[in-house]
Amino acid sequence: MNRRRVLRCACVGLLPALPATAQPSRNAPAPPLALPAGMSPLPRGAYRVQFRAGQTELAPAARETLGELGKRLASLPEGRGRITVEGQASGPANDPSTARRIALARANAVRAALVAGGLAETRVDVRALGRTPAALDAADVLPPEARGGGGR
Repeated sequence: MNRRRVLRCACVGLLPALPATAQPSRNAPAPPLALPAGMSPLPRGAYRVQFRAGQTELAPAARETLGELGKRLASLPEGRGRITVEGQASGPANDPSTARRIALARANAVRAALVAGGLAETRVDVRALGRTPAALDAADVLPPEARGGGGR
C-alpha cells in the first residue's frame, strides 16, 4: 500500500502539464463513427448500410449507429444542404416493381433511424433506385458533399 502511494507521487512530477492549446476543444470534430458489421464508409462522408436479400429491417447496431449519424448531421447548419438516402435492391430482374418497393422500404428505414437521432425529417430526401446494374442490397446515406453539391 505504501509502495503504491510512493510510486504515484513520484510519477506526478514527471508528466508535463498540457498547454492551454492542447486542452480538448468544444469545437473539435467528433471522433469517427464506430461502424457495425454491415455498414461501411463511402467516399466524401457517405455511408452504406447492407441488407440481406429481401430484408427491409435494420439491424439494431445499424439503427443505433444511424441514430448517432443523425445526431451529428443535425448539428450541421441547414444551409449545408439536404441529406439523400438511396435505397437499392437486387430484387427479381423480371419484376422491377418489387425491387423498387423493397428499395423504398430500406431507404425509409434508414431515414427513420436518422430522424430518431435528431435529424429533421424535412432535411432527408429518399430515393428508391430499385434494381440497379450493380444489383446491391443496400441503402446509401449521402450528405451534400457526397452528391457533389453544397446547399440548395
